[in-house]
Amino acid sequence: MRTYGFLASILPYSNADWEKLSIFLNLLVPKLPAPKEEDLTQGILEAIDMDSYRVETRSALSIALSEEEGEVGPVPTSGGGRMPEPQLDRLSNILREFNDLFGNIEWKDEDKIRNVIAEEIPAKVSSDKTYQNAMKNSGRVNARIEHNKALEKAVIELLSDHTELFKQFSNNPSFRRWLSERVFSMTYDASADKDVEQG
Repeated sequence: MRTYGFLASILPYSNADWEKLSIFLNLLVPKLPAPKEEDLTQGILEAIDMDSYRVETRSALSIALSEEEGEVGPVPTSGGGRMPEPQLDRLSNILREFNDLFGNIEWKDEDKIRNVIAEEIPAKVSSDKTYQNAMKNSGRVNARIEHNKALEKAVIELLSDHTELFKQFSNNPSFRRWLSERVFSMTYDASADKDVEQG
């Protein structure tokens, strides 16, 4: 039936017997009993105890706007649009904080680790394209997510040269949290400062 219906619509009419058979079968098929098939849904309603479910109103809110004239206040003139104060002692603060928190870790080359933390890792993280895109086009929360991914990638890249750093990053949650906070504040806030200077 389906094949003939398709062929009759695209081919010129040529066989009267086929057309009669098609009309007969189209009228006959609805009157035939349906084939018996296994009912896969049988017993589902009995298996669910519908009495244990009930509709419950959690809260009802009525939001109505007052019918009075409103006024939008002016944009505040304080804050924003000015040059930020230069943060000249950022590197010394990082090193002092690093020594206070993690000075008890015996690094093989402490000066090199400090340089990697203060300069190399932030440079790698801030050059990550996905993180740059998140800083420009997304909020702080999404930028933080992309920053964490970029930071992990940067530390993994340093694995061959700085296994101690990778080990502390992987096994020491407080070091990982500190490094993440430091690098994020250095890269995200630096990006915001540049935007203000350019704007």
